[in-house]
Formats: sequence, C-alpha cells, structure tokens
Amino acid sequence: MVLNNPQTGPGNLKKFTITSNKGGRQIDLSNGVVEYRYYENVLSNYITSSAVVVETGEQLEGSAPSTLDSLPIRGGEKTDIIIEDVIGNEIKIDRGMYVNRVKNGIPDTTKDVYQLDFVSQEYFLNEQTRVTKRYEGNIGTNVGVILADVLGTEELIDIDDTSNTYNFMGNTRSPFYTCTWLASKSIPTSSGQNSGPGGFLFFQTRDGLCFKSIDGLFSKEPIKKFLYNDTGKLVAGYDANILSYNIESDIDMTRNISIGAYSNNTVYFDFVGMIHKKIDYNIDTAKDSVKTAGRDYINVNEKFIKSPTRYFTYLKDIGVNPNGTGNEQLDTWKSDNTKQNFDSEQALVQTIMRYNQMFTVQTHIMIAGDFSIKAGDIIECDFPQLETKLNKETNQQSGGKYMVASVCHRVTPRETYTSLGLVRDSFGKTTGFGGAI
Repeated sequence: MVLNNPQTGPGNLKKFTITSNKGGRQIDLSNGVVEYRYYENVLSNYITSSAVVVETGEQLEGSAPSTLDSLPIRGGEKTDIIIEDVIGNEIKIDRGMYVNRVKNGIPDTTKDVYQLDFVSQEYFLNEQTRVTKRYEGNIGTNVGVILADVLGTEELIDIDDTSNTYNFMGNTRSPFYTCTWLASKSIPTSSGQNSGPGGFLFFQTRDGLCFKSIDGLFSKEPIKKFLYNDTGKLVAGYDANILSYNIESDIDMTRNISIGAYSNNTVYFDFVGMIHKKIDYNIDTAKDSVKTAGRDYINVNEKFIKSPTRYFTYLKDIGVNPNGTGNEQLDTWKSDNTKQNFDSEQALVQTIMRYNQMFTVQTHIMIAGDFSIKAGDIIECDFPQLETKLNKETNQQSGGKYMVASVCHRVTPRETYTSLGLVRDSFGKTTGFGGAI
C-alpha cells in the first residue's frame, strides 16, 4: 500500500552545493546524495540535517580524490540546499547549512561513502557570542533585542507578545540559553490581558527563529488534515493518508504525580517583609484558562489530586535589580520597596505544569513527503474507532488537533517521506469532521 502511493515517489534534490572555506570553490554533490534528512523540533534552538553521500570514480572523473579531500571538507563549509516533494513544496535554506561533522566514512578503491551532518549558522553564532548587558522591561522585547543585536542573526524573528516584565543581567550566557531561560518566565498577552498559564517555546524552523506561547500554538487552526485507514484510499476532506502511526506515550500517572503535574504546593518567602505565603495549585484550577488541543483537559480521578504531590520553595527577589541606572534605581526601589522583579506567584508553578501537560499524549505518524509542514504547526488527525465489526467511524477521543513537536523530511532517489512527532494536552475533538473513513 505504501509503495503504491504516488506521493511517496522520489523527491527532487534541486540544489546541493558545498563551498570550500578558502577560495570559494564549489562542488555540486546532488548526484551523489543517496539520502537526505531535514529536522526541526520545538525543543531545539536550531535546525539540523544530514546527507549520506556516495561518490564513485565516474563522478570524480577518474582518479580524482573524493570531495572530502579535494575541496576539502574540514568543518564549517557552507552548503546551499533546496529539496522539493512530489506535490511541489520546497524547503529552501537561503542562508545555507554548515557542515558540523563528517562520520561513518567507508573508504574504498572504487567509491567513497560518508555522512555529512549540518546545522544552521545560528548554532555557530550562538557559540561565539555572549549576553553581557543588563536588560529591563518586557521579556518578548528583550528577546528580540538579544537575537538581533547580540546573536546577529539575519533570520526572520517571530515573537509572540508577552505581558510580563523581568530585569536581568546577561552574565555572559549564550543567546540561546538566555532566550530559553526567559521562555520559562514568559506569560502570553491577549487583548492586553494576561492569557492564562505561561510557558513559551524557543525554537528554529526554516522560516526563522520562533519565541512562541504554548497556548498560542494550540489555539491555531490546523493547516492539514490526515486520516489513517485500512483501504489506502484518500477520503474526501483530507489532505493525505497516514501511512503508519504509533502512540509513544499516553497517560503516565506515576510520572505525572511524582512531578506534581496534577497538584502541587509552593511556599514563597519574602525576606524583606519577613513573611511567607503558601499556594496550592491543581489541575482543576487551570481548566478554564488554558487553550487546549481537545475537548477534555485531562480528567483525573479526584482522589489523586486533592492533596499536593510535589512541594516547591521560592525566594522572592524583592528589591533586586529595579528599573533605571545608578541613583535612578535607588529612587525606584524607594517608591515601591515591596515590588518583585519577577511575579513568581503569577507564572512559576503554572508554567511548570503547562510544560508537563503539553506532552501528555505523544504520537508518531508517517505520511507521504509533505515539506510544507514545520515544527510548531497544528494538524488534525483521525484514527479508526476499534470495533468487532467493519468500522467506518473515526475515534472521537484520539482524533483531533495535534501540535507538530518534531518533523523529519526524508528524500532518497526512490521515495519521499515525512515523519512527525505529535503532542497534545487533552482528549477529544474540538474541530474536525468526526465522519466516516
């Protein structure tokens, strides 16, 4: 069934040129690439890819040395890559991928086989730059400044609005580390009001660097709709068939209870006022404020969430790093010496729970190559309802919206596939057909 699907046919490696570090010499390796994989992940600050290259004597014009030695490839070479799937979607990396390492070499007298691993240039820029200045004010604004001015990226920067402020010192951390750290402190903004639990993701796609709210991602409409069935026939209303799928994890009560995903307790200490405050937080209090992918936001047995299963402590940073410089800071502190630099009660525990809930359901699917899909996209999937008789209905619990947490696009001279790691934080369908297979 999979082999007969026309959309799994050979993709088109339209461009694959590698440029030497000195002299600007270019070599076209497109005829020697027997497999190319391209990766994105919402938990990765940069994109990666890999290529398996086979070079023969004919390709190298007789006794010429292989590209590894003739270019030579020693790391950091710029590679321009354009790949196209069967239906015409392209992945075009305008500013190039760069050789990170060479591995799995199999030298021979008639051919050379090796694998090249690539990363985006932002990976190397991040290793060469550090955040050293002091920043104050809106978190999202400061993330944009760090990426543009410190990292110095030419990539498009896509940042969701944040409602909270935070003053901090760079302390010579890398830009990626700093932005990921700030993501955990960020709260999204919706119409000027705080929009429920915080939690942002900082990642890169082919379109650029993204600093996105988890709630914002889940609130988007699906860009594609896929169906798994036994016939192999494409059903009207769906973009393509799911060729295979497996549920990597569903509910793990033991893990979730141990990390306090359902119920926890936090004690906040204020050493300026010499007071402390205890706050209990459980999953029921978040149900009305979280934008979920499905209809049911984790219906857990009440007996397992009535008491906290994890305890946190937090020291409030009151009087730390007030706005302004010099005497200005002192005046700011005097005007309100009880103000926190970071409103931990508003964001800390809620954000931790949001990250945990995001990965409640994890599913992996494989479809015919579709290069339009990126990490962070929302898609809709339908799976069959299990019954003893012939069944044409879709499962209303497992079907629905999923976020693409990871994506791998694979191209060979014979076939093209896309593998998607999907996550969701709830069950049931809020949109979709709920129809027949």
